[in-house]
Amino acid sequence: MRAGRYEIKLAKRETLSSLQAALIAILAILVALTLFSLIFILAGINPLLAYKELFSYAFFNPFGLPLTINRFTFLLLCTYAFIIPFRAGLWNIGMSGQLYAGVLAAFAVLYFFGVNQFDSTYPSALILLPLMLIAAGLGGAFIGAIAGFLKGKYNINEIVLTMMLNFMIFWLVSYMIKDGGPFMNAGGRGESFELPDSLRAPLFGDISFTIFIALAIGLLLFYMFAKTRIGYQIKAYGLNPAAAQYAGINKLYIPILVFIMGGALAGLAGYHYFAAVPGVYKIARNYGLFGDLAFYGIICGLISQGNPIASIPVALLFAGLSIGGRFVQGKLGMSFGVDYALLGVLMITLVAFQFFYRYTIVWSKSRKERVDVGILH
Repeated sequence: MRAGRYEIKLAKRETLSSLQAALIAILAILVALTLFSLIFILAGINPLLAYKELFSYAFFNPFGLPLTINRFTFLLLCTYAFIIPFRAGLWNIGMSGQLYAGVLAAFAVLYFFGVNQFDSTYPSALILLPLMLIAAGLGGAFIGAIAGFLKGKYNINEIVLTMMLNFMIFWLVSYMIKDGGPFMNAGGRGESFELPDSLRAPLFGDISFTIFIALAIGLLLFYMFAKTRIGYQIKAYGLNPAAAQYAGINKLYIPILVFIMGGALAGLAGYHYFAAVPGVYKIARNYGLFGDLAFYGIICGLISQGNPIASIPVALLFAGLSIGGRFVQGKLGMSFGVDYALLGVLMITLVAFQFFYRYTIVWSKSRKERVDVGILH
């Protein structure tokens, strides 16, 4: 392709530095925000004013910032749940089911010890809080293990497996909280019993302790993939399963391992949202909403190229835009769904710009121009 005196062509990248990847992502974000400005303009709203309100509420407002951080923690754990199988070349589309399996397991601990609307006597929070956290991880890990085993043993498509498991867990959630289910609210509403004050996750201000767990897990995952033998085996399996098996890596072990790890982190995400986020503390009847939010972990994982550290700012951005978008929607009197529309435009743009992770645009003088210059000299 020619543009005036220059030829424009695509060239495949040999390498992609972290700085180049970051610059491409920043450019994609700017393009997405520019495109979404058209929505504000069509609504008769100044885009600069809208973005000012959005970012100031999400990241600087004393009420909005805790909401952003809590949403960020949830998204980050869901992103890790996707990244670990993704590095093995496998797709975990089951974070929503795994996180609800974790939630059910945590609530089952409380139900077992009589923590419900009919009995207010139960063991100390020092006992139950760790048990809830462990149970949430084990619940998500169990569902992940099912997908990992069937993938490794019978090579069943993991995308289909995890999606089917999602539907099964949603049915189980509905059974447990509705129509006389074991976790049903005492008032007969289609939601679970509410966590007592003493069994809610400890908060620092309005921020749950789970954010420290999420950030620490990111560092551990980065170290695992960069420095450990198991991290090398996971990456080798992801690059070429047949070659990895020839090198002695067990084809059943890796899928089970990565799905157990991913499922456990999704279970922790479930614990975070239903035991640590102020104002929730129960499995509400709109349980599908938080399941849908888990899918943003897939996008964050893809954008960050499976890098646990790079996923941190990506998840923070998505969290801020979702919280700020909902705020702007109400304050500026816009139609419902502004936050989802903004995230949708951002996702499409970021995914489209991943093309430039593999290719670069090369500008060079046309052959005719080079010939003319040579004659003149």
